[in-house]
Amino acid sequence: MTAPKAGKAKAEILRAERLSKAFGGLQAVYNLSFHVEPGEILGLIGPNGAGKTTVLNLIMGTLRPDRGRICFQGRDITGWPSHRVVAAGIARAFQIAQCCPCMTVLENLELGTYANRLWGRVKQGAERIWEAARRVKLLEDLEKLPTALPQAGLRRLEIARALVTSPKLLLLDEPFAGLTHREVEELSETIRELRSQGMAVVLVDHNIRGVMRLVDRVLVMSFGRLLAEGSPERILQDPRVHEVYLGTTQTGRE
Repeated sequence: MTAPKAGKAKAEILRAERLSKAFGGLQAVYNLSFHVEPGEILGLIGPNGAGKTTVLNLIMGTLRPDRGRICFQGRDITGWPSHRVVAAGIARAFQIAQCCPCMTVLENLELGTYANRLWGRVKQGAERIWEAARRVKLLEDLEKLPTALPQAGLRRLEIARALVTSPKLLLLDEPFAGLTHREVEELSETIRELRSQGMAVVLVDHNIRGVMRLVDRVLVMSFGRLLAEGSPERILQDPRVHEVYLGTTQTGRE
């Protein structure tokens, strides 16, 4: 574990304590503890089956942990339903856009501003739609159908759908998958801009170079456990990480 930096006394926006989740005989996450600071981009990496997606599902309330707890802005949100987690200020963007292909980009974003009436919430203002589209550079594509967007455009649409809920913490699930090097750089710049505006981000991706160039801190998981934590530079030099994930070279691989 990395020692706290001197003079850095920011309150944590999220803390997970001793999280465990099993599916039958498979221990997907075991005794996992970590935190996210305000305005931080935190990378969560590991080989397939390491438990990364399960962690995101636990945070979002899609799954309930067998043990442990999750606190967001000082409140225990363990086991909250997803709509309540979103209302509290956490949103998630998926690798595959969760959009309606027969509706325009604008209409898809409008859908994101409606909460289920059963939850007693009302439609949010249209300004959220325009602001979300502006932040991800989709203003010129609002009248297009999602099928007319390139892969990078679909990824931006998915992020915009999360942003219309005005999150304080954004979970990004494989945002770089299928993108070119240039598209990764452009999307990384958008994520940096979100961070500069005060948003915290947890990023899960297999593009190691893309992750390491973007994040402030990295968590490495292996078989559901926390293997290593630290700066990108420190993680790239950790022999345990190279053994289970990055290979034997000191430059890493995508």
